[in-house]
Amino acid sequence: MNKKVFLIVLHIMTAVSLSSQQNCLSTERLLAMDAAWEKALLTSDTQQLNSMLAEDFIWVHNHASLTDSKAMLLQRASDPKIGATGKTRSRVQRDVSVIIKGATGVVTGTTVVDRGPSPTTYHFMRTYVENNGNCLLLANHTMAVPDKGE
Repeated sequence: MNKKVFLIVLHIMTAVSLSSQQNCLSTERLLAMDAAWEKALLTSDTQQLNSMLAEDFIWVHNHASLTDSKAMLLQRASDPKIGATGKTRSRVQRDVSVIIKGATGVVTGTTVVDRGPSPTTYHFMRTYVENNGNCLLLANHTMAVPDKGE
């Protein structure tokens, strides 16, 4: 009888352990995914963007000046004259934080985007969701941070 109980407990512990390993929503994984998102935007990597975006992805840009779907972003990224975010020289993140609740993770911070002649700082909030052990970017909202003189 004790052997049976031991095997049942061991089975449950193994299942719980595997389940927690499959969960992509950890601070470390979300930070890595978000850095990969920034790199994919910088290089207009359509394969990376396609694999990390949810089918119903939405990106609301500065003051709702533009709203992208997954298809719209991939189309722009595949055009070498335009690129995912224009002629961007660099994208540098800072002050990044992560909040995780259930199957949802939110990453916030700022990105300094250099397209010349002077960089623009954007505040961002991105929502990642876990679906069958896979994390996808569902929503992105970016807002230009005004210069202190404005």
